[in-house]
Amino acid sequence: MEAKSIKAATVNSLQAVKRNCGKSYGQIAAETGLTNVYVAQLFRRQAQLNPDTAPKLRSALPELPEDLLQEMMRPPVRSYDPNLIQDPTVYRLNEAIMHFGESIKEIINEEFGDGIMSAIDFYCSVDKVKGVDGKDRVVLTFDGKYLPYTEQLSTLYIYEKSSQF
Repeated sequence: MEAKSIKAATVNSLQAVKRNCGKSYGQIAAETGLTNVYVAQLFRRQAQLNPDTAPKLRSALPELPEDLLQEMMRPPVRSYDPNLIQDPTVYRLNEAIMHFGESIKEIINEEFGDGIMSAIDFYCSVDKVKGVDGKDRVVLTFDGKYLPYTEQLSTLYIYEKSSQF
């Protein structure tokens, strides 16, 4: 079976376990100490379950088969379906990043210097709040480690400088 098909079958099985348990990502997150987005990533095989967290997930989802729990602890094949952009929510998120991205980048550079926000050492959560008008609002939190760009010195230059001492 092709890797893509294996991943799809695993994701379908994990999603079925979640549906059958009747818990939301937020409820599972509260029981495991993870963010709701990270829990969703685990169930889509976009993140790896830490062995130390596995007992908490097992407790939150006793119906989770051992083979799926073990699979969740393997390094995932992080990928996405290019057609996903057609989903209205994903499209709007992409649109928001494209619209605000340049300004966000300038503020990161102004506040931190020349660098980027990590998407590896990264926390993400989705929260629901009431706006000042009393209507529901979505709050997305992207919390990434700052990674400065470094000057790339020639190894020859470094060697010459170190041999002078």
